[in-house]
Amino acid sequence: MLINLLKANTFNIKLERFLAAFFSIVLLAGLSACDRKTLVDLGTEQQILYFGNGTDVTGVDPHGTNGMPEMRIINSVFEGLVSKDPKTLEIVPAVADRWEVSEDNMTYTFHLREDAKWSNGDPVTAHDFVNSWLRGLMPNLGNETITSLFVFKNAEKFYHKKVDVSQVGFKALDDHHLKIELENPTPYFLQLLDYIALFPVHTASIKQFGELDDPANPWSKVGNFVGNGPFTLKEWVPGRSLVVARNSYYWDAKRVRLNEIHFMPIEQLLVEERMFKAHHLHRTEWMPYSKMPAYRDRSDPEYNHYPYFSTYFYILNVTKPPLDDVRVRRALAYSVDRKTLTESVTNNVQIPTGSLTPPNTLGYTSRAQITFDLEKARQLLAEAGYPDGKGFPNITLSFNSSEDHRKIAEAIQQMWKKNLNINVQLKNQEWKVFLHEIKSLNHNVARMGWVGDYIDPNTFLETLTSMSGDNRTGWANKQYDELIRKAATISDKAERFETFQQAEKILLDEVPLIPLYNYTTNNLISTQLKGYHQNILDYYSYKHLYLESDKKASE
Repeated sequence: MLINLLKANTFNIKLERFLAAFFSIVLLAGLSACDRKTLVDLGTEQQILYFGNGTDVTGVDPHGTNGMPEMRIINSVFEGLVSKDPKTLEIVPAVADRWEVSEDNMTYTFHLREDAKWSNGDPVTAHDFVNSWLRGLMPNLGNETITSLFVFKNAEKFYHKKVDVSQVGFKALDDHHLKIELENPTPYFLQLLDYIALFPVHTASIKQFGELDDPANPWSKVGNFVGNGPFTLKEWVPGRSLVVARNSYYWDAKRVRLNEIHFMPIEQLLVEERMFKAHHLHRTEWMPYSKMPAYRDRSDPEYNHYPYFSTYFYILNVTKPPLDDVRVRRALAYSVDRKTLTESVTNNVQIPTGSLTPPNTLGYTSRAQITFDLEKARQLLAEAGYPDGKGFPNITLSFNSSEDHRKIAEAIQQMWKKNLNINVQLKNQEWKVFLHEIKSLNHNVARMGWVGDYIDPNTFLETLTSMSGDNRTGWANKQYDELIRKAATISDKAERFETFQQAEKILLDEVPLIPLYNYTTNNLISTQLKGYHQNILDYYSYKHLYLESDKKASE
């Protein structure tokens, strides 16, 4: 999934807008100088979670987005066939209460709960999953996560109109039984079922507001929305908050203790940290790098810092000169000193890397690595026709608004100037604009982050295939695609991982991206928020979260 870590634009204008919205929230919450209660005080009393979410989201359609701010909300209002245990990440029943798997791991039969309902009271059926996945395969929809659906037998052929719907590998046997056939044995398939691409949508209500494959269909707006998760949309005021409220029709509603979650689009890192310390947030999305060492050094109980299954990298648009020349791309990659970058900018919070896939992913670590090699970088640039940077055209490095993204971009800009004598302009954009630009390949170099959607190397490497909606580089390599396809057919772990090694070597040789570092999670979580567990996916189940005052907990 695509990461967006705390945005910031022109500071004063953004800050004024945010503070105006924030004080409106405070007034609406009934705060006054007399009672002196904070949002956290009131929220804990009323089981209302105030949750920093970084930015205004682009939408909540599971087939229409793949950003982390959006995904946090989608996970609260939709639910798949299975879920994950928030402590262990083991697969647990959700809409399906049980399932059987064939001996060859190619066929699954799911038994759906008879009490599973949509937020309008309609039953959730096996037909809903079939209709949802068929919608996800509609070309006009522009589904960014479409390749996740290609795990189903003949789904890719159906997408390309090579077979009809009767040959696609999912079928409703009746309202409560769903049969799935896979294209190949897929070791992470059950994990994938807890990913937004495979969540069901209420196609009947979508049709009320327009065509199923219309990305602009307003079905997911407040008042129109129907979901099947523990919460449902209640209010959405851009710049202020998106509010979800408990869904009384949810099959496990008795377990849900929170009444509401307010996802707050706080774009300023320092503002978010100050709001947390003033007890107006139960959780921040991120923290300024400048603040992290102090929290870490004093072992602050509200500071969370642990490994995160994620990589921060720059993508290169290979369709435009000079980045259409692999020698230029390699020169840029080899001239970046990742160790210095993480030490000087992230205060050693993040871990430098020269590969896309995080190390030791189920035992897989990429042998290929992009290293800091200044002599090689300068030689490559000269071979490309730009000795000592002479004649090198101006290129732009784009990033979504964030103080930390800016600091990283400035450090890279300085490295390229010092090491290669080339000039790079920085381009700061708001999240929605940034996403549109990189999807349209209207960029040269752009920052990117990716969190694994399931624990397997494929979740990273598949994103750079030519069919992937997450490939915003314009890069396509037939051999790379074939290796990723081949890996999907291999049952033996060692052989499969060796195939991934070959693919990642091609990727790092061709350099459509420049890996910079592996993330660690760094945020603030109130001690009043319970049911939250540390894990490498930063996964939490909203129906297991609840609020309890520190005073009550100590009694």
